[in-house]
Amino acid sequence: MKKEVKTGIIGAGRMGITHYSIINSHPEIKISSIADPSRHYAEYDEEVFTLVKTFKDYHELFKKDRPDAVLVCTPPDLHNDILKTSLDHKAHVFVEKPYTTDPNQAVQLAQLFEDEGLVNQVGYVNRFNDIFKEVSSLLKKNVIGRAYSLKSEMFSCTIVEPDDGSGWRGSREKGGGAVYEMAAHAIDLVNYLVGKPDKVSIKLNSIYSKKVEDAVSSTFVYKNGCSGTIYVNWSDTAYRKPTNKIELFGTKGKILADQHSYKIYCNQDEPGHGFRKGWNTRYITDVFQNVPFYVRGNEFTRQLYHFVDCIQTSGTKNLCSFRDGADAQEVIHRIFKDNEINGKA
Repeated sequence: MKKEVKTGIIGAGRMGITHYSIINSHPEIKISSIADPSRHYAEYDEEVFTLVKTFKDYHELFKKDRPDAVLVCTPPDLHNDILKTSLDHKAHVFVEKPYTTDPNQAVQLAQLFEDEGLVNQVGYVNRFNDIFKEVSSLLKKNVIGRAYSLKSEMFSCTIVEPDDGSGWRGSREKGGGAVYEMAAHAIDLVNYLVGKPDKVSIKLNSIYSKKVEDAVSSTFVYKNGCSGTIYVNWSDTAYRKPTNKIELFGTKGKILADQHSYKIYCNQDEPGHGFRKGWNTRYITDVFQNVPFYVRGNEFTRQLYHFVDCIQTSGTKNLCSFRDGADAQEVIHRIFKDNEINGKA
């Protein structure tokens, strides 16, 4: 019988509530406390969260509840202090991306949590998507040969009218803007499938936002000869939900994938992998693995259940650690640096 994991949630916004509903379905999790300072939270905490302790301050949560683990779902600029407090209280942490807005803090926190032997995970959910996991497996099996080119795209209709920058999404310092909010996912997906680029160049564009970028266009270059582009736009009204797309071109074929399906073109028959010469299509229903509880997508449940597995089963390798988050943050920092040198949004 595995030990029950006493868990706190810091931040009760959209993602906090989503993660609450998912992890509460795990039979070996006990959600014991929630912390959120907002006025709206104060209005419904007693009515909705009747079985947990509620706090306005996360320091109070740690002192009075002492959870084994926490889910951190606050704006990114608050993460560093919360994570250091979690470390002081020896708590395992799952934190929403990007887990810091400073690359030096990212590396430092990764090392500190590793030194303490604490489970640390970042919410780059694409790593747990059935299709992207399948693509990663195909690349490792060399089905399309050596990858020499890539294109990663992400679209949503998040900001579709003039924004004065008064909210956190309109402030880069607080983790707002299309790079932190969306391009971080596209960047991490490339890191996961191909690796961290050796060089980046960037163009940021403002469409509706006054203080941050709404669209991102970047070139990634690798020492091994691979190169490609990233394009992200959170002001595209053609998309109702956030959509990730990636294309990978190799010496033996290519793969086109999104969260729901992939197409693979093979230059020759690949009977060992079930592909014929030409185009082959696979849908998520062909490759998915069931999860016990569904909200938004299997990957959201899978990432949190993986977090629990890492806590309960010694030696389990975390598939999206703070170290992975630090790699994504390094690329983001280089993007902003290139923009400072070669042109502002």
